[in-house]
Amino acid sequence: MAARSIASLSLSFGLVSIPVRVFAATESSAAVRFNLLSPDGSRVRQQYISEKTQRVVPRSEMVKGYEFEKDRYVIFEPQELKALEEGASHLIEIVSFLPEHAIDPIYYDKAYFLAPDKRGGKPYNLLRAAMQKSERCALARWAWKSKQYVVQVRARDEGLVLQQLLYADEVRSMAELDIEHTTPSAAELKLALQLIDQISEDLYQADLFEDEEKQRILAAIDAKIEGREIVAVDHPEDRTAGEVIDLTEMLKASLSRGSGKASRGKSSVEDAAVVTPLRGAAKAGPKRAPKASSKAVPATRTRARG
Repeated sequence: MAARSIASLSLSFGLVSIPVRVFAATESSAAVRFNLLSPDGSRVRQQYISEKTQRVVPRSEMVKGYEFEKDRYVIFEPQELKALEEGASHLIEIVSFLPEHAIDPIYYDKAYFLAPDKRGGKPYNLLRAAMQKSERCALARWAWKSKQYVVQVRARDEGLVLQQLLYADEVRSMAELDIEHTTPSAAELKLALQLIDQISEDLYQADLFEDEEKQRILAAIDAKIEGREIVAVDHPEDRTAGEVIDLTEMLKASLSRGSGKASRGKSSVEDAAVVTPLRGAAKAGPKRAPKASSKAVPATRTRARG
């Protein structure tokens, strides 16, 4: 399916106005979801109750309002809410340029792709090339859905990325944590640097990783449907968490393990749970329909719905 833009805006670069379209850059991978059921196994339904009349209010009758005093609301009609949204500025205004890595990633929020709109290709590519050449990113202001954002616009070979940034008061200070600071010995630091060098890579390759925890839970659901019971097991790392350790010896042992690179293989339910037969359960449980997906599912495995 072709990507669909969520907005058409203008990106201002001095007196140059670049028409752009905005696209969501990410999509959330749904977690495994367990449904709330009644004791008899049937689905339950959520309802909204009027505090005043105790009557169930259907969604079709609901209205939106703003509480301006305790228990006092001003009601907005749908066309008024639409007017408020459309009244926001359609301009992404660049206010300054910064070195590419000047912004701490802790301030990063949601990311979007920017693509040139009609007659925007030439100035769009000029700005992208200029930012890449100068090794700088842009800091800009953007109003979107009742909030003004400070955003970063950065250049990639493929195009421009708009990154919403959190405000200072939205990021907590680590000073609240009262972290103890100690100075490592020269020997410990040398071994730690050797270990870092041993397992270092030059690039982050996102396609080498997948949600192994989700796969583990799906495998447990498969086992449960087949009539086996899932029992949590003890984790050895939990038993040693509070022990006093010799850092030097631990670092030497880590280095002696070879590359030390973490395994990227798929997890199985046996890695974190013991699967035992349920008393009186059938040998083969019912099969469930796989979740609709564009990716092929191997015939040797039945997938639980995420």
